[in-house]
Amino acid sequence: MNLVACESEKKAKTKTSMRQFIPYGRQWIDEEDIESVIEALRSDWLTTGPKVEEFEKSVADYVNAGYGVAVSSGTAGLHCAMHALGIGPGDEVIVPPMTFAATANCVIYTGAAPVFSDVDPETLLIDPIQAEEKITAKTKAIIGVDYAGQPCDWDELHKIAKKHNLFLVADGCHALGAKYKERKVGAIADMTVFSFHPVKHITTGEGGMIVTDKSDLAEKMRVFRNHGITTDHRQRETRGSWFYEMKFLGYNYRLSDLQCALGISQLQKLPERIARRQKIAGKYHGAFADLPWIKPLSVRKDVFHAYHLYVVRLNSKDCIMDRTSLFRELRSSGIGANVHYIPVHLHPFYTEHLGTRPGQCPVAETAYEQIISLPIYPGMTDADQGFVIDVLKGLIR
Repeated sequence: MNLVACESEKKAKTKTSMRQFIPYGRQWIDEEDIESVIEALRSDWLTTGPKVEEFEKSVADYVNAGYGVAVSSGTAGLHCAMHALGIGPGDEVIVPPMTFAATANCVIYTGAAPVFSDVDPETLLIDPIQAEEKITAKTKAIIGVDYAGQPCDWDELHKIAKKHNLFLVADGCHALGAKYKERKVGAIADMTVFSFHPVKHITTGEGGMIVTDKSDLAEKMRVFRNHGITTDHRQRETRGSWFYEMKFLGYNYRLSDLQCALGISQLQKLPERIARRQKIAGKYHGAFADLPWIKPLSVRKDVFHAYHLYVVRLNSKDCIMDRTSLFRELRSSGIGANVHYIPVHLHPFYTEHLGTRPGQCPVAETAYEQIISLPIYPGMTDADQGFVIDVLKGLIR
């Protein structure tokens, strides 16, 4: 190597080492958000106060749903949903394997059994045809996951649910602000669960919410999140009463006023932040359009994609590098690539305790070996994205 080449390589390494690490996702907190939390700190309510109800109404109104129930996480929301539907021992709930473990775990929490149904190879969303094939006399519900921020084929899932008298639950933890045929996620299924983890579209630190049009389901979930007790502290304070009753065994899944104050402020910026995510996704689309060795997931024409994740698949025939090696190289370059997800039925808990096995969901299993998530978040700069694209192209050519 000549002297000029050596100096060039040295400068490139120095530039990379000086560059700030680019995560796959992160929160964006501004001064308005901070002031909202400070205002809540100075109020009389830190936990279940008036901001909880305000946040619930704000999210429900945004997605055109009748009721919102704020909880401590998206996982808590899924558990609340299963409880409200009366899911229990002896029941089965159909779930996709390409999701975070909580989608299936929430079924097990109730004593019921998750049944894994494979996904569409182009979108990695639950395949309605295969889901219907999994229905038995024990099936009580289907949970569809709006993976990466793209809504499922909800019309087909509705037909199946109606035909077999099943409940339909949307795990919309990736999809706040997304739309399916002009209908917002949150106004499509019997219940929809959102997550407000820091990498999601809006954050409350940790937190989640279930939205529904059914008042009876909302009430069941409100009691369930509060130990099974019929009133919370603020309700008793307002009524001037100390008396409360625990009707059934519930959980402490409450969300605080501090968190809800942050959520209310964050929600006001949701449209512009989704627009930014879509712009980043569009730039990725253009950069990879003519590359045979990398393929973004397909996007249906009838959806408004919220892009919580930007997932690509490597073409093993054309790509000189396998996914594991690429992941390591990207991380060593300061790019926080990730993998979403290990199919749930392959986790040791499921194979050891539920008897799931490789080969059960071949489409999801094949995709898992090929997929990688690239950084996408509203605060990501054009320069950072350009760096990600250049490094990725350089590694896999």
